Amino acid sequence: MPTPDINRSGQLEIFVRVIEAGSFSAAARALDMSPSAVSKLVARLEQRLGTRLLQRSTRQLQLTPEGCAFYERGLRVLADLDEAERCASAHAEPRGRLRVNSNVPFAHHFLLPLLPAFLERHPQVGVDLMLTDEVIDLLEQRTDVAVRAGPLKSSSLVARRLGSTRMMIVAAPAYAARHGLPGDAAALLAHNRLDIGHARAQTGWPLREQGQVQTVPTGGNARASDGEALRRLVLGGAGIARLAAFQVQADVAAGRLLPVLEQANPGDMEDVHAVFVGQGGYLPLRVRAFLDFLVEQVDLAKPLA
Repeated sequence: MPTPDINRSGQLEIFVRVIEAGSFSAAARALDMSPSAVSKLVARLEQRLGTRLLQRSTRQLQLTPEGCAFYERGLRVLADLDEAERCASAHAEPRGRLRVNSNVPFAHHFLLPLLPAFLERHPQVGVDLMLTDEVIDLLEQRTDVAVRAGPLKSSSLVARRLGSTRMMIVAAPAYAARHGLPGDAAALLAHNRLDIGHARAQTGWPLREQGQVQTVPTGGNARASDGEALRRLVLGGAGIARLAAFQVQADVAAGRLLPVLEQANPGDMEDVHAVFVGQGGYLPLRVRAFLDFLVEQVDLAKPLA
């Protein structure tokens, strides 16, 4: 039997740390090593594999296609080791940094109110949170979990469904006082229809009239970077927008916003998922704990803020 290479898992963990930290120096600080030692270990790993994993420049590190595949599979291997150790120890706890990306509306109405309870439940886990409605590359951004709304594109990512929410067209009373409210889809075309600034899978508002669903294009004088900024514009009376019900139901109940063309609402739902790299059986304990917490706590029909 050949002598086992006891350094393979160590090299793999250092490589993963470099990708997550974004540089050799940052990984070296986290590992209490010198940058040159970290760089040499990664170079030794590349030499053993016979392929380049990283493109190095003075400004950034970038994964090669081989490095990207190795990183993704390496995460699974390390997670499997974590799981083996967890099974061997009844007292193992989730630990480490958890990098989370979330669309802005979900973060404001669910994630931010819930995070203190998660951190209290798992005191050895730290969370780095980034909010954006743009779809990010989890590997490139070194992200453990991303929360996304709408249809998922086919990818190597795995998803856990957190629920679904209906969509609503709304306007502020101040806007209605100045411009009135549309009575049908044709009348809606004369109104200021605000939207998100980045590309979305659906490029208009579906409305059902006379048994047929038609799509009304957006066409306003303002666009926002995210759903919560769009909601603020609508609250200020800037125009009409179509938003997730969980974002606006408290505003509607309080009279701050008015439903528009609810009789023509087709009742379409928007799914919300937590997406992550790797199969469910190969997740770091901190990622699994966070996903289980979200599934347990999130009810899209009952926003927390």
